[in-house]
Amino acid sequence: MALKANPVWGCAKTPHFHKGLPDLVPNRCGFGLDLRVLNKWECTCVGVLAQTHRAITPVEDDRPYTPDVQSSEANERSQDSQSSGFHKDLNLLPKPLSIMELSSSPDDGTKVRVAYQGLPGAYSEAAARKAYPKCETVPCDQFEAAFKAVELWLVDKAVLPIENSVGGSIHRNYDLLLRHRLHIVGEVQLVVNHCLLGLPGVLKEELKRVFSHPQALAQCEMTLSNLGIVRISADDTAGAAQMVASIGERDTGAVASAQAAEIYGLDILAEKIQDDDDNVTRFLILAREPIIAGTDRPYKTSIVFTLEEGPGMLFKALAVFALRDINLTKIESRPQRKRPLRVVDDSNKGSAK
Repeated sequence: MALKANPVWGCAKTPHFHKGLPDLVPNRCGFGLDLRVLNKWECTCVGVLAQTHRAITPVEDDRPYTPDVQSSEANERSQDSQSSGFHKDLNLLPKPLSIMELSSSPDDGTKVRVAYQGLPGAYSEAAARKAYPKCETVPCDQFEAAFKAVELWLVDKAVLPIENSVGGSIHRNYDLLLRHRLHIVGEVQLVVNHCLLGLPGVLKEELKRVFSHPQALAQCEMTLSNLGIVRISADDTAGAAQMVASIGERDTGAVASAQAAEIYGLDILAEKIQDDDDNVTRFLILAREPIIAGTDRPYKTSIVFTLEEGPGMLFKALAVFALRDINLTKIESRPQRKRPLRVVDDSNKGSAK
């Protein structure tokens, strides 16, 4: 196997925090590994990685809330099926930051400013508020805009999804982690509860089409198929809810969160419509400065590396962790753009190119 062509992310598991590597080369890839580290080896491995960086002394509002995955009941907000009315002025909602036009809003220094991808009511916003309950959330139209908002000091942190228990890894954010010099300083896990939304007074049987993010639509495949509803892709779930409210057609609905229904004045026609109840998304918390791992609690470390081509190279790399009783909870391989995979031509000569 030609591992030269594959960047590798590695994560060492200790449940609550990540330590990012600052000097990642953009055109290299790596395995993502999550490692559960014994304290002895934790200090050795993480200390070497962190020795050249400043420690951050977190303030109360700056400490990420990172408990284990909570039950869906604890994460869901009770929602009446009756709508409180259409949002009076959508222009009053925060305008998402774009890559081309990043503008800072006044910062009084009293709150942590956290960027997320999507519109108000998106699941990413809920994850940001779970990590920092008193934060000021800043919506961004794309993942890269959230990265740049942190780099340009427009916000303090970014909370971005990295994997879903049903849909798998979000590869775009793995690649952006290699391209931008930000550090992983925490994570938060959010139970996803998809709701079927419609205009006030509409029954779910009246719907003929629904808008939502492609992954959300795929996660609700069985429910939507049973209703005979046509699925239409949107940029994000909250954007789909806003679209339904703006269009104002009774046969059009959206798959989004209960919070999106409240913001955009829609009724919740059905809750928990996802095919798999165990639907959890893991989000990374990114910052400009790393944190220094200590010995007071378990930490999680993410490593990215490349390998030379040859027999057993990956086996040898992973043996380093196994011999030190470090548990790898995740491994992810990404292609190197400037080093395409080696292939064999169609002729009988079998030469590689």
